[in-house]
Amino acid sequence: MEDMLEQVISTQNLSANSKIKLIAQHFEKIMRLLGLDMDDDSLKDTPGRVAKMYVKEIFSGLDPANEPQVTLFEKKYNYNEIILEKNIPVYSYCEHHFVPIIGKAHVAYIANGKIAGLSKLNRVVNYFSRRPQVQERLTTEIADFLKARLHTEDVAVIIEAEHLCIASRGIRDAGSTTITGSYHGRLGAEKKSELIQLLKL
Repeated sequence: MEDMLEQVISTQNLSANSKIKLIAQHFEKIMRLLGLDMDDDSLKDTPGRVAKMYVKEIFSGLDPANEPQVTLFEKKYNYNEIILEKNIPVYSYCEHHFVPIIGKAHVAYIANGKIAGLSKLNRVVNYFSRRPQVQERLTTEIADFLKARLHTEDVAVIIEAEHLCIASRGIRDAGSTTITGSYHGRLGAEKKSELIQLLKL
């Protein structure tokens, strides 16, 4: 147990290139155990490709250096209603089986003196999606992050997604989706019904 803990601590200090090298080595072992021919031209570079994809792309949200900066602007237009960004793409991976979670997020807030550039909301969703996840935690992580960065309690996050661990394995039920929501402040109280109506537009 202590050896495992030391290994986890040590990997936190590894560079991206070192992680890629080690992951490639381990992934090659997995492929060999599956009986794949690692001398095949189509397969021999797969461990390196997978390792780069893990570190640089689909699990890039594990690196705090990639945390998005949320730029705020003074609210000059006396707008005190809901700001809603709908249909933000969600591409994540189920932490139970490491297969995709694909869906969309709806992010809403009521500004408290300052507003964020709209693209920042997309970047926040992308950042927390790019790691092994469960949808419930992903929903609350995005909401909690935005409450802190936007300096408002009036935040809501709704995610609707298809889990390929359901569609491609196990029960193999393609087409079912999971919906989760995290509602706070006025968006969890008197403004919630208005938010739901906006989502229907």
